[in-house]
Amino acid sequence: MAVPAPRRLAALALVLALAPGLPTARAGQTPRPAERGPPVRLFTEEELARYGGEEEDQPIYLAVKGVGFDVTSGKEFYGRGAPYNALTGKDSTRGVAKMSLDPADLTHDTTGLTAKELEALDEVFTKVYKAKYPIVGYTARRILNEDGSPNLDFKPEDQPHFDIKDEF
Repeated sequence: MAVPAPRRLAALALVLALAPGLPTARAGQTPRPAERGPPVRLFTEEELARYGGEEEDQPIYLAVKGVGFDVTSGKEFYGRGAPYNALTGKDSTRGVAKMSLDPADLTHDTTGLTAKELEALDEVFTKVYKAKYPIVGYTARRILNEDGSPNLDFKPEDQPHFDIKDEF
């Protein structure tokens, strides 16, 4: 299901509203121009699946904790036939936490993970993915309801060990 552009904008506005750590201009100050980077993109499961490393001319994406990373520079690890290709084209949070490539673990669902697995997830998320690969977007599931409407109850603290200030 593709998320209509107005809903994507509403969802982005929701994320920005929930990001108190983002820099703002004080009264009387001229705001600094924002640094131009790639636009924040929301991925549905179907959209993210297009970037699983099967197409030679496509970038390779995977998501962890709802954050989409471009892992194309690690093609030898994530490309077609590579050892970690099973993680690509989807949110593989559970698999990363459990250090598992079992298809049953290649999901966003963190239900029932142990404290040790959540700690491992945070470490890999920070020291591998955020440190090495550019963020290309977020999974729609992270901030949208199943019907694609903005999740007005979304709070960054709803995500395991999530700090939105670290991601922008």
